[in-house]
Amino acid sequence: MSTGALRAHLLAARLAGPIATSREESLRSYRLFAARDPRVLLGLEPERIWGEGELLGLMARKCGVSADPSHVSGPDRIDPERTVAALEAFAGRLRAAAGARSPVLFGTGHPHRLLEFYACLARALSAAGCVVLTPAQGVSVDMATRFGVRTHSIDYVRGVALVREPGARPAGSATGAHTHSPLPVRVALGALAEAGGPLPELVVGDHGWVCGAGQLGVEAIALADTDDPAPFVAEAEGLVSVTVPLDDAVPADYYRPLTRYVLDRASLPGREEWL
Repeated sequence: MSTGALRAHLLAARLAGPIATSREESLRSYRLFAARDPRVLLGLEPERIWGEGELLGLMARKCGVSADPSHVSGPDRIDPERTVAALEAFAGRLRAAAGARSPVLFGTGHPHRLLEFYACLARALSAAGCVVLTPAQGVSVDMATRFGVRTHSIDYVRGVALVREPGARPAGSATGAHTHSPLPVRVALGALAEAGGPLPELVVGDHGWVCGAGQLGVEAIALADTDDPAPFVAEAEGLVSVTVPLDDAVPADYYRPLTRYVLDRASLPGREEWL
């Protein structure tokens, strides 16, 4: 896929340009982040104080949202050029991991939308000789939700970690719970350390999976929406290597061209067969 075709797809699918995430949602998240609300920190412990104005400036630079604080309503916006540039960097990091045959951990808090994207990357890296890690499968994690603390279990689908409420779906099914929590990646990394096996040299994912990993000193690359400032702050502070700005809640099929583009730019084997 050419860069021009990708840019056109980003706009047509509303992955970039005017997106479904509202300006109100984004500004609310920036206020909560500035107040260090753990619901939006995603496991990150920022080194410095980030005020609302600084966060808005950062998100304008990283995503292309309006830097005007008086713009308080309507759809938010992502500059597709920033998305394309970040996808290039994202692919470059995957290419480096494949070349080094690095152990990699994939995890998502958006299994309904992004599972297929990550699963294709996991398969490609595995074919390139990387170990795709699956630690702590079936281990229970007590996580805060809007309904209070609920027990979830870590599961893997095609090499991608997610969490699900016990009994909600059988193990291995392709859907799981939406979560921002960093607890699953902490449990997964702890299990690897306790077992004495290889630790990931790269974590690929979103939400708490990448912010939690970056906070623990593990390199991470991420996808993130405009109402999730934590991965962009983590990138600015050197804890996450790449954060790709895009709408993270469009239909799952809309991410397939992005998968094709990343696999092609990363020069990963088998990409023509799988896409």
